Amino acid sequence: MGFLVSIISWFYGNISLIFPFKWDIMAITHFLEYLQKIKRYSKHTLEAYSRDLEQFSFFLTEECGEDDIAQASHRDIRTWIVSLSENNISPRSINRKITTLKSFYKYLKAEGKITQSPMAKIVSLKTKKQVPLFLSKEAAQSLFDDVEFEEGFKGLRDNTILELLYATGMRRTELINMRVSDVNIYNSEVKVLGKRNKERIIPISPALVNLLKEYISERGKQEVQPGNGNILFIDNKGKKVYDKFVYNLVKKYLSAITTMQKRSPHILRHTFATHMLENGADLNAIKELLGHANLSATQVYTHSTIEKLKTIYKQAHPRA
Repeated sequence: MGFLVSIISWFYGNISLIFPFKWDIMAITHFLEYLQKIKRYSKHTLEAYSRDLEQFSFFLTEECGEDDIAQASHRDIRTWIVSLSENNISPRSINRKITTLKSFYKYLKAEGKITQSPMAKIVSLKTKKQVPLFLSKEAAQSLFDDVEFEEGFKGLRDNTILELLYATGMRRTELINMRVSDVNIYNSEVKVLGKRNKERIIPISPALVNLLKEYISERGKQEVQPGNGNILFIDNKGKKVYDKFVYNLVKKYLSAITTMQKRSPHILRHTFATHMLENGADLNAIKELLGHANLSATQVYTHSTIEKLKTIYKQAHPRA
């Protein structure tokens, strides 16, 4: 809740610069509260939505001479989209901002603040489909067989984090928020709290069960900062690990086994899904394991499988 308060406080602190009318800040504040309390959007999503609305409100006042965000027309919004494009903002980023405005005006309409959404005539920009980057099976094997981890707790923690990310495909934020009580050693499974506070259970292998048992045992010997007693992964100071910590950790070890330009924790999520699919896992099962809301988000992984089939076909068929 604290991060929402900080976002709202920032809005009020800058109201005279960005929102000339108090109605604007109140409407946006209520919208953000709705997203957090009812829709259960994540901290990062809330921050992105607040930035988008800030930018649009400023543009609306400065460039269109409209001080009331509720009175923005579809022409104002199209002008903003053109401005973003001219400033080399990527179509993918622009589409996210369009999504923000669609949600905002849909909310205003539901609240009876407007009768028609100006987004009705706005369409998203065309974007190229991005094929997820992932490690080859050989590279993934090398990550756990050839990379040397530091002796003691730190090395054990790093190894456990990498193994857990690759074995479950969970998101970085999900890993960071895991608690010791989320690990069920006896049933060989872990509980993950995903987007919008949706829980899912992911099975884990006997080898990972043993690794987690060893890590939890060693973790119990560490000095943990107050308030972090049940947090599964702690940093070198006994505090809960954070985004940058996990990112740098994964990047460090991936750098030892691959020359891929992108070496983020999400690569291990993509690798998990791709390897599962290549080994015959059902797409719906992968969807559930990843915590996707719909199958379309999971289907992006079929591209790599199709490309692999094309390669095999070209190599094997006499007339290919």
